[in-house]
Amino acid sequence: MAMAQSVPLVLRLIASSVTAATRAGKIIRDIMSRGELGIVEKGKNDLQTEADRSAERCLMASLSQQYPNLTIIGEEGGSSCEVPSDWIVTDCDQHVLLQQCPSEYIDVPSSDVTVWIDPLDGTTEYTQGLLDHVTVLVGISVRGKAVGGVIHQPYYNYKSESADLMGRTLWGLVGLGTGGFQPVAPPTGKLILTTTRSHSNDLVNMALEAFKPDDILRVGGAGHKVLLLMEGKAHAYVFPSKGCKKWDTCAPEAVLTAMGGKLTDIHGGAYEYHKEVEHPNLRGVLATAQGVDHSAFVKKIPQEVRDALS
Repeated sequence: MAMAQSVPLVLRLIASSVTAATRAGKIIRDIMSRGELGIVEKGKNDLQTEADRSAERCLMASLSQQYPNLTIIGEEGGSSCEVPSDWIVTDCDQHVLLQQCPSEYIDVPSSDVTVWIDPLDGTTEYTQGLLDHVTVLVGISVRGKAVGGVIHQPYYNYKSESADLMGRTLWGLVGLGTGGFQPVAPPTGKLILTTTRSHSNDLVNMALEAFKPDDILRVGGAGHKVLLLMEGKAHAYVFPSKGCKKWDTCAPEAVLTAMGGKLTDIHGGAYEYHKEVEHPNLRGVLATAQGVDHSAFVKKIPQEVRDALS
């Protein structure tokens, strides 16, 4: 532990989030295999399951035990009920701890940090059995900027025979880079967009048509859509709608930025992630993969779509 204490807070937090998110992923798989999802309707097209609630309790308890002064905001609003002791993981990922922390984060105090947690991104898809859409997201902001992120995929490789190969955890820190996966640039010579699977509307379709894409991947979960950009399967994520929240985009934005991509609102403006900020991303989401000209995408968004989300 002495070594971990000498590591700057931001890097330690990523190391802790990697192990906690991996544990949360196991809880999500366990609940699915028991088959008692405990689905609750929070609103139209907005479900919550036992897995969302339990994964959040695991993440909140694990991080707040190690970082008692930290502001942690979770999608499900936390809960005061007792957390099983085996859900509280306080060990750090050693590989992350050994990284060289960028100088700008070396002395960041916990008062400058806000952590945004989405314990299960892609709940609708989870309940429908589209398991590869599911991610666990832990985003770390410093002075309002998304700089660190952990994305865990509990069902990565889930169609393989071996349970040991299931799941993976990706992380990124702006200024340092990424880990847990091999970034891939998208193909040249064609345009592939990704967008919402369950929250489409006229504005979304109007924006997509303006790009004349060769292909549109309609998938669940903001984390999953940004993963498609990180893996070179799509060039941009276009979502001119108010459906996303800060806990959906903080971690993906940080990891994407760390590998040379970009995530903004549809006007090209940056979102803030400090603790007082409003939770909904009211100006939509536009994200581009590494090597893609983000500003060119911003310019192509139709004026009518911009006006609707100004």
